[in-house]
Amino acid sequence: MDAQTWPVGFRCLLLLALVGSARSEGVQTCEEVRKLFQWRLLGAVRGLPDSPRAGPDLQVCISKKPTCCTRKMEERYQIAARQDMQQFLQTSSSTLKFLISRNAATFQETLETLIKQAENYTSILFCNTYRNMALEAAASVQEFFTDVGLYLFGADVNPEEFVNRFFDSLFPLVYNHLINPGVTDSSLEYSECIRMARRDVSPFGNIPKRVMGQMGRSLLPSRTFLQALNLGIEVINTTDYLHFSKECSRALLKMQYCPHCQGLTLTKPCMGYCLNVMRGCLAHMAELNPHWHAYIRSLEELSDAMRGTYDIEHVLLNFHLLVNDAVLQAHLNGQKLLEQVNRICGRPVRTPTQSPRCSFDQSKEKHGMKTTTRNSEETLANRRKEFINSLRLYRSFYGGLADQLCANELAAADGLPCWNGEDIVKSYTQRVVGNGIKAQSGNPEVKVKGTDPVINQIIDKLKHVIQLLQGRSPKPDKWELLQLGSGGGMVEQVSGDCDDEDGCGGSGSGEVKRTLKITDWMPDDMNFSDVKQIHQTDTGSTLDTTGAGCAAATESMTFTLISVVMLLPGIW
Repeated sequence: MDAQTWPVGFRCLLLLALVGSARSEGVQTCEEVRKLFQWRLLGAVRGLPDSPRAGPDLQVCISKKPTCCTRKMEERYQIAARQDMQQFLQTSSSTLKFLISRNAATFQETLETLIKQAENYTSILFCNTYRNMALEAAASVQEFFTDVGLYLFGADVNPEEFVNRFFDSLFPLVYNHLINPGVTDSSLEYSECIRMARRDVSPFGNIPKRVMGQMGRSLLPSRTFLQALNLGIEVINTTDYLHFSKECSRALLKMQYCPHCQGLTLTKPCMGYCLNVMRGCLAHMAELNPHWHAYIRSLEELSDAMRGTYDIEHVLLNFHLLVNDAVLQAHLNGQKLLEQVNRICGRPVRTPTQSPRCSFDQSKEKHGMKTTTRNSEETLANRRKEFINSLRLYRSFYGGLADQLCANELAAADGLPCWNGEDIVKSYTQRVVGNGIKAQSGNPEVKVKGTDPVINQIIDKLKHVIQLLQGRSPKPDKWELLQLGSGGGMVEQVSGDCDDEDGCGGSGSGEVKRTLKITDWMPDDMNFSDVKQIHQTDTGSTLDTTGAGCAAATESMTFTLISVVMLLPGIW
């Protein structure tokens, strides 16, 4: 050993000797323990010992050596240990919780925007093409899309009912303005008779049925998706504030604060010791892991399946095309419908009146009546895909939570002296158990008994929502849609393939586009002059071909989705 190396080595040996002497003789003062205790508990506490003394009344931090703790300090430490544990859990889950809650809010806002845009498209259809009907149709259009929003966000409304209600209210308008035009109209009783006759005379053909199918296939999966996200937030909130058993509380105290009683305020537990304590305390929570994994997988499967006619964005933004097809079909079958209505309701006694018309004001385009082109990167499907890709990283969150807490927060680094529950050692020598309740039978640090009713309740809710998610995922062959809501009873077997009734093509809708053009409203077998000629019979109304913006004279044509609907209410 050279002259420079020897003094360094000597000093290291001397330091180790002093440390060993201090450990063997015990701590001489409790000043550091007092300071940390007062700081942790935010104030001075009477009766704190100034120097180590015997602690025969201690229940957990029992030691043959003199101690800096009293029974009162031990009780306060046990409360602090539980609070620390809850803080660790909340910190560990904060990123996951933010991911789900932020995307749940984003999806709701996006859906509200889509509903508003779809309502505006429909209002523009009436204002531009069926101008004399526009103001009379405004209330029905608004009510329909309000019901769409209520259903999506969890209210107990039935899609079959509000679709039927919309077409019921549309028929008297079509009849008075297109089928039997001229002077308007008749009594409320006669209009009600026409409305009631709609389901018997089928003026709109199979279009109401097509709308029911498309709405059911797109709204129900989106509703379930949002409810499932809300359950995910509920699961995290519950586990963040989980009640710990008496055995766990004592183990946490022993691991985190019993070293303080011996003056070891900076010592951390050994990794194996920490794993045994945390896996014991979180054994019930670890039972969530397979169900949480299945929950995320089911969300992913449903998200992947919400495409084409199952894509709510496609359905809502093309609803106005089906409405236009319905009106045109009724007009083309006008003579037959006129005879049927006369036979059912009789001939009305008419008095000449002037129908209110939609007013045009280019300055009002900016108030929501102007159509916009959606950026493909901002579609709901792309947002769902990004969310699922991020959520997939948390599939084993609950199974690895105990290990994550020990590795990131609690345990001493490898190779450093650590606390084993009784003293400072080089390594922990007890058996380290695995995760989950069954693995805890041999846990030397925590006794795990029975089951946790709160965790069992969460597992039941996860199982239920997993069944819902899987039931709403379209299968390659067919998908059974079980209608929720007070109306009940609607069961529809839907082919997985896209056909004319799905609105993917044919039946006069033309090419499906995101941007609205007047030519999108015309059937494939009909030219522009035919449409213009049809609507010139509507008491002199003409088709607006100037490209000017359309705005209603009343604010009722502006979308007013009720914002006080409950945010993703429970479904259990």
